Amino acid sequence: MFGPESGCLVMRIGIGYDVHAFREGRRLILGGVEIKYWLGLEGHSDADVLVHAVMDAMLGACGLGDIGVNFPDSDIQYKDISSLLLLGMVRKKMEAAGYGIVNIDSVIIAEEPKLGKYLDSMCRNIAKVLKIDSNRVNVKATTTEGLGFCGRKEGIAAQCTVLLE
Repeated sequence: MFGPESGCLVMRIGIGYDVHAFREGRRLILGGVEIKYWLGLEGHSDADVLVHAVMDAMLGACGLGDIGVNFPDSDIQYKDISSLLLLGMVRKKMEAAGYGIVNIDSVIIAEEPKLGKYLDSMCRNIAKVLKIDSNRVNVKATTTEGLGFCGRKEGIAAQCTVLLE
């Protein structure tokens, strides 16, 4: 028998994916960093697509559903809330389930804006909320070379993989 009850090390992998459409009149927040851009992302919370992907990966690895189940957009208490606050709540759920983060690897998919200069700050923000060293968090950015909704500059997507033990 393997698992926490047997005293054996248990590792769990989770994947997360999120998408938000661009919308005028909203701030663009990615990884808890406000990006100077003329469009923001549509969403019930602050629409931080990167942090949403991280949360979904963590919840999935713990077998705790997804962010829609845990933080429904029908609940007014989550209206315009910082996704970093929600990430802190997910960390507590993860810890209550008996897990800790080994590492996080994520990618933001966006044609615009260019994000390279913000990536380190995103890693630090996520690591701070999760109470881990920032070297355990990796954030990359890529484009789709003009293909699909991201390539047409209609929105931003993010993917994340997390390893827990």
